[in-house]
Amino acid sequence: MKKFLTLICCTIITQAFAQRASDNWDLRHCIERALQYNISITQADIQARISALQAKQAKYNLYPSVSGSTSTGVRFGRSIDPTTNAFATSQFLYQNFGVTAGMQLYNYGRLKNTEKVAGFNAQAALADVDRAKSDISFNVATYYLQVLAAKEQVTISEVQISQTHNQFDITRKRVEAGVLPELNLAEVEAQLASDSSNYYTAKGNYESTLLSLRALLNLDTDVLFGIETPPVDQIPVESFADLQPEVVYELAMNYQPQQKADAYRIQSARTNIMVSKAQMYPTISLGGNLTTNFSNSFKQTTGGSFLGYSPITGSEPVVNLSNVNYYVQNPVFKITQSNRSFGQLWNGWGKQMDNNFGQNVGVSINIPIYSNHQARTSVKIAELNLESAQAQKKQSDLTLRQNIYTAYTNAVTALQKFNAGKRTVESSQKAYDFASKRYEVGLLSSLDLITNQNNLLKAKLQQLTNQYDYIFKMKLLEFYKGKGLKL
Repeated sequence: MKKFLTLICCTIITQAFAQRASDNWDLRHCIERALQYNISITQADIQARISALQAKQAKYNLYPSVSGSTSTGVRFGRSIDPTTNAFATSQFLYQNFGVTAGMQLYNYGRLKNTEKVAGFNAQAALADVDRAKSDISFNVATYYLQVLAAKEQVTISEVQISQTHNQFDITRKRVEAGVLPELNLAEVEAQLASDSSNYYTAKGNYESTLLSLRALLNLDTDVLFGIETPPVDQIPVESFADLQPEVVYELAMNYQPQQKADAYRIQSARTNIMVSKAQMYPTISLGGNLTTNFSNSFKQTTGGSFLGYSPITGSEPVVNLSNVNYYVQNPVFKITQSNRSFGQLWNGWGKQMDNNFGQNVGVSINIPIYSNHQARTSVKIAELNLESAQAQKKQSDLTLRQNIYTAYTNAVTALQKFNAGKRTVESSQKAYDFASKRYEVGLLSSLDLITNQNNLLKAKLQQLTNQYDYIFKMKLLEFYKGKGLKL
């Protein structure tokens, strides 16, 4: 039995030392880590950056657009020479350049309102980032308090084992002296085994909650990690007078990011109606372009000789001069050609570019007449989207009010349980102290002593749960009030 007790004590001391050797974080450190590395916040931040780029692009759409183009190539077979507009059957090199510019002058403010819609969406996305941060901070605080409670349960279990071990030593000496029967020692041994089991259960619960917190922080498993235990009795908590639910709700409407995001989305939906209505109005645009081109045949003429006229066949046109008919004959030439070198293909490039340079500027008007009711349907859909955004905000506000009133009721209940738990612990402590004294003088059985000891342990564990539950409920009200989360 002595070896068993020694093994239990050594194990507990070793595990306690390992915990002290770890890197203990406070709540502020945990929240900062979660805000920096949590994937949900990262995704919300990416969406916010995308929305910001879309808002910037909507602003740029108000400016004129300019584009340039050029092409170079070789044409084969029968085609139109772009410099002469005549058909050609020989291969030739071509190149053209063009610059086009355009600007929308009027369309019932569609571009301007589109810019506003994108701006509201960007602001809503930023509010979503704040909401994600608030949710993560709230979850971190929840797990942090759970870990604290589990850690305190481990400490209470260690104290319980120490007390039972002292009782075992006292009982063993009295049994060896013949004052108590061996049954008392066996009962204390059984209680020590039960206390050890409770300790390992509490230790496993602590490790499990700590692992959940580690996952929320996206912390690698090879990083030493523990939490710092603040003096629970010194954690500042506001009074109920400062946390009345209606006052908290009015403040939360201005501070909670979900309400801000809903408000921005309502503005976006309302402005988007004007964007949809613009489809039913004319569009006036100003545009212009600059163009020029060049072409040159792969072959060049190097010489020619006159071979005479084509023979008379009787089908040629006839010209009468001084009552004499003459047949019109075509002269026949022999042309000699050679292939141009690559450098010769570009001969006359600058002159052709200058001669073929053209400019164009004009105003265009697009008047919608009938588009299968697409424009009117788009307006109706935009109006329904506005109603949906307004309904979403009402639902969010209703949920917020309900959560605040529920949190307030739960906080009042938690305070009542906490005060009642104090009296229970005090009564259980007195009962255990009296039982210990009676046991020491042989007026109480070991079973009765163990019963009082277990009652005290249960009262302390329950009171610990009550205390952290009360603190958490009060911190939740402070969170809704806009005070953040801090211990």
